[in-house]
Amino acid sequence: MHCSPISHLRLQPLVKVAPRAPPLRPAPPPPPLASPSRFSPRPFPRRGLALRSPGRRRFAAAGGSPDPGSPEDDFDVELGRLLALLPEEMRRRVSEHPERSQLIEVVMDLGRKPLARFPSGDFVLSELPVTHQDLERATSQVGDFAIDNRAGISRTLHRISGIRNRKGTIIGLTCRIGRAISGSAPLLQDLVQTGASLLLIGPPGVGKTTIIREIARMLANDYGKRVMIVDTSNEIGGDGDIPHEGIGNARRMQVPNSDMQHKVLIEAVENHMPQVIVIDEIGTKLEAMAASTIAQRGIQLVATAHGVTIDNLIMNPALEMLVGGIQSVTLGDEEASRRGVQKTVLERKGPSTFSCGVEIVSKTELRVHRSLEATVDAILSGRLPKFEVRKMGAKDSRGNAETEPFTYSSLSDNDDTSFIHVPDRAGESAGYSDYAPELPLNRESFIEDGARLLLYSYGILEASIIQVIKQLNLGEDVIQLTDNISQAHALIALQSKLKKNPGIQAAARSHGIPIYVTKTSSLVQITNAVRALLRDLDGSDDAEVEDPSKLSEKTDALEEARVTIEQVVIPKGEPVELLPRSSSIMSLQMDLIRKYQLRSERVGKEPDIRLRILPYNGGSYEDVDSTNNKVVDGFDDSGSTNGSAYNVSRLPLLPD
Repeated sequence: MHCSPISHLRLQPLVKVAPRAPPLRPAPPPPPLASPSRFSPRPFPRRGLALRSPGRRRFAAAGGSPDPGSPEDDFDVELGRLLALLPEEMRRRVSEHPERSQLIEVVMDLGRKPLARFPSGDFVLSELPVTHQDLERATSQVGDFAIDNRAGISRTLHRISGIRNRKGTIIGLTCRIGRAISGSAPLLQDLVQTGASLLLIGPPGVGKTTIIREIARMLANDYGKRVMIVDTSNEIGGDGDIPHEGIGNARRMQVPNSDMQHKVLIEAVENHMPQVIVIDEIGTKLEAMAASTIAQRGIQLVATAHGVTIDNLIMNPALEMLVGGIQSVTLGDEEASRRGVQKTVLERKGPSTFSCGVEIVSKTELRVHRSLEATVDAILSGRLPKFEVRKMGAKDSRGNAETEPFTYSSLSDNDDTSFIHVPDRAGESAGYSDYAPELPLNRESFIEDGARLLLYSYGILEASIIQVIKQLNLGEDVIQLTDNISQAHALIALQSKLKKNPGIQAAARSHGIPIYVTKTSSLVQITNAVRALLRDLDGSDDAEVEDPSKLSEKTDALEEARVTIEQVVIPKGEPVELLPRSSSIMSLQMDLIRKYQLRSERVGKEPDIRLRILPYNGGSYEDVDSTNNKVVDGFDDSGSTNGSAYNVSRLPLLPD
């Protein structure tokens, strides 16, 4: 009997079963660290950076010893992460620059030479133009560009802004350096710690974001408050999901689209119960309305807005709600007469969203308005507001604009800059009293050395100034124009231009340069300014010293007009004739009368010509010379009223 050959085969196992392993023993502990060099900082990215807050440290990610670090080291690391976007040659040129730590931004435009911008000026990084490959290499290392063409580097404050062509391709980059600078917020510490809402106003690039970032850190870390930052473009907390260490313990909400910022503001209040909300760049009416709603819920606000002064917010229809809103009010006849104003005036509509306002003049100087409502009321009524001038590294100084009637801005008592109002007429003085500003040291050295006077002009044509210099027979050996404000001995400026540029004021203040302000650019005004400058320097024969007796006569005349207006004309509504004066002094009195929004007329004949101050009765007056027997508003040259019920009174000469 034959069997199948298959039956004799024995199948072999395909997989061998391994024998059971012995039980595992606990692993020996790792050897101790031989040296801390194993955890030395890496170039990019660096973890475990030290917090900027004093006394705070973060431990290294590997569990090693704490890395205390320093702000300078942290900035070097963050700057290195930005420079990594650049080609090797550009990185090397930036690293070798003496102002490397003060780098502002790097500009890369297709087909042009790349530039690095420093406080001293632009610096060319390469002689080769920027190519598409350079731009693609840089954009590939940053986050996605949002709808506002901005991107960033994670956990840094740097901002990368793109320029696109019509097809949407990036053809230019602006790489702006972001810094978390400490030391600016303590100037406002007394306002913030009381819970007052704070509005910071300033032009772009003056440091608004830096200040509110430091305020957010101070409120969260030092005062233990629940702070929520609504970060529109990630400038406060940096790019990425993890915020920058510069905001301390404050939380951050990102805004997906700038058009949704007002919704995110309301969401922050309703969902996260903050005690303080920090907002950067309120720019629309919806955002202003959201901020007003939040303020009414008792939450402290810290926000910024673009502008130079509070006047800009008042004139901005989208942001006027931040200061309470503006409305036109029609007054009754009695109220308008009592105030001495027109019947239609502007008034604040309601309470201001913010308690205090801060005008940022420069990175080292602030103008603080403790009561924003009082400031707005003063501006609307035509008065100059009160404010405080605060400077970094100096004791706070307070200024009162109302004590300087002939200047449009107030200066602190310790300020080195002198604003000198140039009178409209050659015979007028600069104020009610003999005003001689104290000259800085560089002006005294100019007088001693007999060198040329260097004059810096702003808002006035140089040709007009040169023409005045020639008319005064001074020549370039006495006065010469300069384009460098740091070398100038004095500055002459047009008032309307100077008011809009606080940077010029800050530059003059930092160099101790007096400013001579003219209302117009006429040759008469410029001539008066140059003569006032020479008189103050006491270095020219053309300067004339005013006779003290004439100065006393002007003071008496102005005081006579002021007392007449405030004690008779406005409260009683009666016209009053002043004492006979010279034509130049009567011109001074007429200017003062116009400041009270009243009108006047000249009555009498030589040598008894005098001014008659007319009360405001809702009509329109015109300054009229009645010496030629012309009847104006019911008055003839003899002083009769032609049916008017006015009783004209005369004031005696004021005592010395």
